Amino acid sequence: MLQHTVGAPLADTRAPDVPLERRWSERKFTAKLVNPANRRKHRVIVVGTGLAGGSAGATLAEQGYQVVQFCFQDSPRRAHSVAAQGGINAAKNYRNDGDSVYRLFYDTVKGGDFRSRESNVYRLAEISEQIIDQAVAQGVPFAREYGGLLDTRSFGGVQVQRTFYARGQTGQQLLLGAYQALSRQIDAGTVEMHARTEMLDLIVVDGRARGIVARDLVTGEITTHLADAVVLATGGYGNVFYLSTNAKGSNASAIWRAHRRGAWFANPCFTQIHPTCIPRSGDHQSKLTLMSESLRNDGRIWVPKRRADGRAPGEIPEAERDYYLERMYPSFGNLVPRDIASRAAKNVCDAGFGVGPGGLGVYLDFADAVARLGRPAIEARYGNLFDMYQRITAEDPYRAPMRIYPAIHYTMGGLWVDYDLQSTIPGLFVIGEANFSDHGANRLGASALMQGLADGYFVLPTTVNDYIGRGEFEPVEPTHPAVRAVEAEVRERLHRLLWVKGDRTVDSFHRELGLLMWDHCGMSRNESGLRKALERVPELREEFWRSVLVPGGGGDLNQELEKANRVADYLELAELMLLDALLREESCGGHFREEHQTADGEALRDDDRFAYVAAWEHGAVMHREQLVFDHVHPSQRSYT
Repeated sequence: MLQHTVGAPLADTRAPDVPLERRWSERKFTAKLVNPANRRKHRVIVVGTGLAGGSAGATLAEQGYQVVQFCFQDSPRRAHSVAAQGGINAAKNYRNDGDSVYRLFYDTVKGGDFRSRESNVYRLAEISEQIIDQAVAQGVPFAREYGGLLDTRSFGGVQVQRTFYARGQTGQQLLLGAYQALSRQIDAGTVEMHARTEMLDLIVVDGRARGIVARDLVTGEITTHLADAVVLATGGYGNVFYLSTNAKGSNASAIWRAHRRGAWFANPCFTQIHPTCIPRSGDHQSKLTLMSESLRNDGRIWVPKRRADGRAPGEIPEAERDYYLERMYPSFGNLVPRDIASRAAKNVCDAGFGVGPGGLGVYLDFADAVARLGRPAIEARYGNLFDMYQRITAEDPYRAPMRIYPAIHYTMGGLWVDYDLQSTIPGLFVIGEANFSDHGANRLGASALMQGLADGYFVLPTTVNDYIGRGEFEPVEPTHPAVRAVEAEVRERLHRLLWVKGDRTVDSFHRELGLLMWDHCGMSRNESGLRKALERVPELREEFWRSVLVPGGGGDLNQELEKANRVADYLELAELMLLDALLREESCGGHFREEHQTADGEALRDDDRFAYVAAWEHGAVMHREQLVFDHVHPSQRSYT
């Protein structure tokens, strides 16, 4: 098993020591400015074009920086943010239902099971109001009430309606807003866009991030790009599990390579399980499909009261149905947070009450909502989601309940960053899902889009300005020894993958790793399972480098080479995730250790021992950032 050591404590020194509500204003005021003429002299690399990366690239270019941007898709607008469905949170209080910046802050800290920083979360809640105004100004077609005002709906873990939405395609519409802002800068020549290009390593010179090595996915050409700062906006690492709601291309290589170069990785075991996904239908699948959490506004979740009940849902009388979330959590009902809803679904299925193939499903039923509101109203709110479900399952959710089951979705862990969103490598900034900063051990629904846009549009432009304004940047040439060394390592790695010439496909390794992680580090974890997986993963990694088969060459389009490169990273990251989960001997949010639960089966935290961020230095050295709660005091989460 990977042996770890404990390093020196870690602290975030960037958040000003002033009252919570003034910290972001104070940080902006004390940040160094760079005048417009000087900004044109500086280059910034942005990797990723989702909501975080797209908004960051557009805003930095608008400020006058030379931006060099990368995405592995064929177009920036195909980034995975396009898949987000349900909505984006903001403390606008348009409903006049008691919402406020402080309540959004409170809900987010509580929803994250008290494992996030107060400073970062309050800033996120504060900026949320500006995000909606920015998106509306860009023409994002949010849903509106009959009078023309922006509409909102509820999401899990809160009792107010603060989620703005565009039917079931909010991510797509927000991404188009960021994309058009980015496209304007591409046309103006301030953004140099590299599509179908993947970052393969980070260049660090004299202790600072100064560039990346990338590969053109069409031609196979290896190129080096240098700058004064590097921004990673490359999303999460859920595809370690093979089956997840993430697009197949979504991967962890950028942040993992940065970790190997000195960026510390925080809370890798914090993985979110989404409660409303279409159940797995067989071994042929390569990914799972999300059904938006927004459906829980009007859909009721239930299972039959009789085990292994084979009757069609319409044949089961109301008295023989268990609306278990409404029974167990009467205050929140079907809108409990994702970790609570996911575990509840697993528990009823494990007890034999599940529905569908293998009993791995629960019903999400809209019969009451259709009867109460009429089909046109439901179509207006969720029509595209219903259409998607019907195309995938050949079942009509207007006539019969959807079948859903939890699946791997979002990762709360990521590279450690300070209040400025800067990693432990000076000049390397990490935004959106790629960092760990805002969600603790569980993300409330509709907060990912909020964080991505807050980081890209509003936080990063201030903090990158400060970093560049305070630094002196000597030119770095492509011939610099540090640059040449990184490029040589990249070429050697690709050469190794191509010349193993084994007898196992990349997918076979990925599937085995994913099943191992799901079984032992998925919806629930225990010591024996984690230790078992920690023994197997290093063995699997050795088998990979001895037996993997990557056909073709490196000089052209080779998707098997792309996958092999990523799976090699997953085989290293998975071991760190398992170790982190083993050492965190408590349950919190999405990290559920079976040995640590209440009499009611809820997560049992240990605040005295584990109220910290685990920040891992490469080489399995763990540094602890102690979390301090001055405003929201940790308590047992209750949604009853």
